[in-house]
Amino acid sequence: MRPVADQTILITGATDGLGKAVATELAATGARLVLHGRDDGKGADTLREIQQQTGNGHLSWYRADLSSLQETAGLAARLGGAYGRLDTVVNNAGVGFAGAGDGRRAVSRDKYELRFAVNYLAPYLLTRRLEPLLRRSAPARVVNVASAGQEPIDFADVMLEREYDGLRAYRQSKLALIMFTFDLAAELAGTGVTVNCLHPATLMPTKMVNGFVKPRSSVADGAAATMRLIVSPALENVTGRYYDGLLEARALDQAYDEDALQRLRKMSDQLTGLISGN
Repeated sequence: MRPVADQTILITGATDGLGKAVATELAATGARLVLHGRDDGKGADTLREIQQQTGNGHLSWYRADLSSLQETAGLAARLGGAYGRLDTVVNNAGVGFAGAGDGRRAVSRDKYELRFAVNYLAPYLLTRRLEPLLRRSAPARVVNVASAGQEPIDFADVMLEREYDGLRAYRQSKLALIMFTFDLAAELAGTGVTVNCLHPATLMPTKMVNGFVKPRSSVADGAAATMRLIVSPALENVTGRYYDGLLEARALDQAYDEDALQRLRKMSDQLTGLISGN
């Protein structure tokens, strides 16, 4: 792998919580960082804070609302036009199990169930669009921030229109992200691009958790586990793995079901417009 100081790394959801903590640690190494969020004011504040703390002037900001597939695709296009190399994509942005919708079913700009759209369809589309750049940049990495909270996907009601529950929606979206990790890792085997995912830490004190449940771990714990997948030389050729913190773990059984992986891939390509739905 290239020295971290020579790498260009994209972090989505970089203005708060885990994303901001990881960005700050990476900035201290001298890496060139591409930071994403959906609020330009918070983006400017984040850049200023990280630059002041680390002295790293190689920070860029990109705004996109990941509840919109059009904006997600636009983000990928802008990045592809601006960078000749991308060493790592960290898909961190997401909607938690509480908050958005206040327990009621909410939808994205594309009328998809919100948590499935932001936590899964957006990183799916973004990574797929950036895949050619990652291949050209190999060795490169994709790190997907998932969760130990997982529930099987009901392919007959993926958007949970019949019986909605925010926690179930969140857990289903995170299992889908894990399934994408395994599927893409197999597809990219031998290309020099690795794809791994993790549950960074349990109930960190972030905006997804604060005010809803009592935190059980620190953001520093989650940042350490995430940083390991981004920078550890020992993981250079490791791909298709799910980690619970620093330890390799097993995801829900559906994540290893080849038929389910194929169904999810086809459905995701159709929902994101990567292939025709006909």
